[in-house]
Order: sequence, then structure tokens, then C-alpha cells
Amino acid sequence: MSDSRPSAINPQSGLSSAAKRRRRPQTVFSDLALESAQTVKTGSRLPEGIELKNSEESGFCVTDVRVKSEEVSKRISKPQGRYITLEPRLPLYYSPSDSVAASRVIARYISELIGDTSRVMVVGLGNQSVTADSLGPRVSRHIFATRHIPLNAPNLSYDGLKSVSCVTPGVMGDTGIEPLELLKPLKDAVLPDAVIIIDSLCCQSPSHLGRTIQLSDTGISPGSGVGNRRDELSRTSLGVRTVSVGVPTVASLGHEGGELWVTSKSIDKLISMSASLISLGINLGLHPGLDPEELRLLTS
Repeated sequence: MSDSRPSAINPQSGLSSAAKRRRRPQTVFSDLALESAQTVKTGSRLPEGIELKNSEESGFCVTDVRVKSEEVSKRISKPQGRYITLEPRLPLYYSPSDSVAASRVIARYISELIGDTSRVMVVGLGNQSVTADSLGPRVSRHIFATRHIPLNAPNLSYDGLKSVSCVTPGVMGDTGIEPLELLKPLKDAVLPDAVIIIDSLCCQSPSHLGRTIQLSDTGISPGSGVGNRRDELSRTSLGVRTVSVGVPTVASLGHEGGELWVTSKSIDKLISMSASLISLGINLGLHPGLDPEELRLLTS
């Protein structure tokens, strides 16, 4: 359909994690473990050290990839850990037939990945000025932050709510500061049990462009999908459980067209709809005591 045709974007446009990448010849650029896993297949078989399971849940095709060995981790350039890919029947720039059910799927996996935690810091990575890289900041706008409530309104009921803080650190091209340099002292001040990071991703196949949500317990290395790796944000660097959530908003067509990155013609709607779905999923996962309508009202 016409809405799904990709349109070329300038790779020097200032993206922190979805563009502005340096081309490395003969390198597969992808943030998606689902795509990376295909590169180590022999026929239809995966090597030892990586597991892949498929299922369906509330309109999503769910692929659960677990990288278990250091050897496979090096071969696919992905840290050991769990990568959950949610693929809806329709592109993400269309509203799901049941957006609440779809958000509850995201919420369930968020809850699984962060585990038994009471304090969470949510981080929206990306460049607010570049649409394809603005997913993180757009999600952050609709996160229900609660850390200040007990301090400022101790008489309010706090049942069913986690202590949530939210930050958008910007991009190094604007701030001159690595996200990790900002987030480490913030983490030390806020003392979260877990960090959730939202960022725009890069895929290799246009078939995944705007059609995939990836959640992982390995954190994220901003720019790693397209060869512009920044300091990683992970349990190793932050000292707490670190979960990443992202949507591929650009695809690398480097093998066919040199240094060429494409994005969807409907990128504005893709970012808007994805941010709405993911933010509600995160809020439901962090605040099970509130229903979707209450959360939408509190974050609108």
C-alpha cells in the first residue's frame, strides 16, 4: 500500500540512534536480534547457544530470542540475554483493533523483564527535532511519573503504584554529553531498582520497518545498529537491571545503494501511534493499580 513505501532520509540529519551513522562496508546493520539470528542459521537450524520460540498473543506474533553463549553473542554482535519481538498484524502507524489489549501485552513483558522492583527510572533516548529519532522523547511525555508524590502529598493513596521517575537526556550532538554521563549520576541520586530505556531502532529488512517492537533485558548501545556505537546503557554500566524498548524507524539499504537509510512515508504517524502504544504499555506494567483510562487521563 502507498502509506508503507519508504522514503530516503539524509544520514547526516542529526539522529542519535536511528541515523547519522558511518558506513562500514559489508556490515549488516540491525538492532533487531530477530534479524541477527538469521545470519547464524544453517538451513533452518540455529546453532547451540541461541534459542528462538514463536507464539501469538492478542494480535501480536511474538518471537522470543535468547542468546545464551558468548560465542553466539560475538557472532551476532548482540549481548547475551533475552530479546522479545512483537509484530502486529498491521503496521504500527495503524491503531490496533484493541489498543488496550496490545498495550497489556507490552505491559506483561515489561513486568517480566524488570522483575520485582519498586523504583524505576524511564529514559527516553533520541533527538526530539528529528521525527525518525524522536520515539524515546515522545514516549517519555506520556509516562506517569510518581516519585515525587509521596514526598509532596504523603496523604494520597499510593497502592498499586511504583516509584517512577522519567528523563529525556537529549543527544550528544546537542548537549556535548554522552547519555551515560548524564544517567549515571541521576541513577545514583534517584536509586532505581531498574531502568527502562526507549529508543528508535534500525532494521535491515524494510519488512520490519514500523512493524516491530523489540524489548530486551540487555540494555542498549545507542547507534550500535548502524555502526555509530555510543557508550552502552546496561546493567554493567548502570549497576541495575536495564530494559530497552524500541521500534525500527529506519532501515539500512547499504548493500544495494551505498550509504542509504530509509524511513516510512508515514513516519509522523508511526512515531505518534508507537509512542501511544508503548507508553500505555509501560504505564500499565509499572502501575497495575490504575486502569488504562485513568492512566490516559493522568498523562494527557
